[in-house]
Amino acid sequence: MKWNKRHILLAILLPIQVFLVQLSANTPSFIETYYSNGIYPRISSFFRIILGWIPFSFGDVLLGFGLFVLIRFLVRLVKSRFKYFLPKLIHFTAILSIIYFCFYLFWGLNYYREPLAKNLNYQQKEYTTEQLIKVTEHVIEKLNYYQSKITKNDTLKVVNPYQPKEMYKMAVDGYNNLARDFPQLKYQHPSVKSSLMSLLQTYNGTAGYLNPLTGEAQVNDKLPKTSYPTTTCHEMAHQIGFAAENEANFVGFLAANYNDDLYFKYASYRMAFGYCISEIKKRDKKLSQELWQTVNKGIVKDFNASYLFWQQYKNPFEPFIKKGYNVYLKANKQDKGVQSYNYVVDLFISYFAS
Repeated sequence: MKWNKRHILLAILLPIQVFLVQLSANTPSFIETYYSNGIYPRISSFFRIILGWIPFSFGDVLLGFGLFVLIRFLVRLVKSRFKYFLPKLIHFTAILSIIYFCFYLFWGLNYYREPLAKNLNYQQKEYTTEQLIKVTEHVIEKLNYYQSKITKNDTLKVVNPYQPKEMYKMAVDGYNNLARDFPQLKYQHPSVKSSLMSLLQTYNGTAGYLNPLTGEAQVNDKLPKTSYPTTTCHEMAHQIGFAAENEANFVGFLAANYNDDLYFKYASYRMAFGYCISEIKKRDKKLSQELWQTVNKGIVKDFNASYLFWQQYKNPFEPFIKKGYNVYLKANKQDKGVQSYNYVVDLFISYFAS
């Protein structure tokens, strides 16, 4: 088997790319100006325009094809008893090099932009338990209000009547409203789709994801519908360049909250309550139980139903997948890994205090 010079060159470029990406982590101002607010909006708009009209997830098809190629490569390698192993390894590394380049050029450099708090002029500092309690009580008040407004009975569980495709369109309305107060959060050229791998996503415990190579927001359409609006808005936040999970959570909350639809507003406070009560439980378990007593029974039923839904899909592989995702997040400047989602509480406190 001949050595392919192009494969060798691409393989050599991989560690150089890794070094340059890590170097960019030290230049958030540069990334913010020239990438996140420079070339990225053009790249993302291009992909959303050319793929957004396709009724199915092109990214999922691409991912499925990639997995097929990988499995075929491994099978052939074993069948050949690792003949020409080194040239094949270099070929494989060359492919990884291309994917790595596309990932960071098309979206990934957003991990290294300036914090959203700075973008919104929030003066963040470590919050007190008293501040957390005050915000949580406010969120509970709003959550109770919207639950009662929808059901007309505080003991009834909210039942979202919309289909996924309806919510994808409705989510854009929330972003349009949001852009009037926060122009930097403007969303254009929708490309939100139900994942073709929703069942697999449910088993690995994920609600959605952004495909960075196609710019499509993928939502797990098996999700309980009461949380569907915020999941959709979260993935759309990734599309407009907010890679950090806590920031996407916050932008998703805002977009759902600014929506005129009651089910979106309910979902926004539902998400905020979930994160806030979780943080209170870490500090004072008894206090969290007391706050739960102030929540309408219909909301408690909703959270219980959601818990039971996810329990159905618990499996021994899920923890390993989450550990892998944890490593991925830490490698991209999210030091707390999957716990980064919870850091949205800092932004909630800054927002409600302003």
